Amino acid sequence: MILPVVAYGHPVLRQVCEDITADYPNLDVLVADMWETMYNSNGMGLAAPQINRKIRLFVIDTEQVYNNSEEDDREQFEGELGMKKVFVNAHISERTGQKWTCDEGCLSLPGFREEVTRENIVTISYCDENFVQKTESFRGLNARVIQHEYDHIDGKLFIDHISLIKRKLLKKKLDDISAGRVKPGYKMLFAK
Repeated sequence: MILPVVAYGHPVLRQVCEDITADYPNLDVLVADMWETMYNSNGMGLAAPQINRKIRLFVIDTEQVYNNSEEDDREQFEGELGMKKVFVNAHISERTGQKWTCDEGCLSLPGFREEVTRENIVTISYCDENFVQKTESFRGLNARVIQHEYDHIDGKLFIDHISLIKRKLLKKKLDDISAGRVKPGYKMLFAK
């Protein structure tokens, strides 16, 4: 089922999310709905707060980018392949490597893109959708998408990584998103 994506300005996007247990009701259905919602919205990732759930859960699919990229464009993966993964109860333990700047967007901020600087390696502990505990390191675009979605479960947005002056300059555009004066092409849930 395609769920509405929560728009910038909704309070759930600023809340730190909670870990869940393996008996979380209908987790498999929720994950399937998140995939469907993400693909319907042309996203690369989706976090639970973006569908109005205050839990530490996100999904990413960089395979779609990797598989549709030219050989030269695959450099952003830094030797890794694209991946499709579910992250439950994720906690980043380390961000390392060179910082690199890249254009980012967000389904909760439709039509809004800005340059964001992030580390190119991330180490994260998480459970998969079967609650198998894992600790892994990821590089390049995979690391970037993980950090972007991880920010959501910590109550942060990618715009928090841009300067305060730039955010002030973009206030009208942010206010328009918050007020629902956008046409994203997918279902959204607005705060007002």
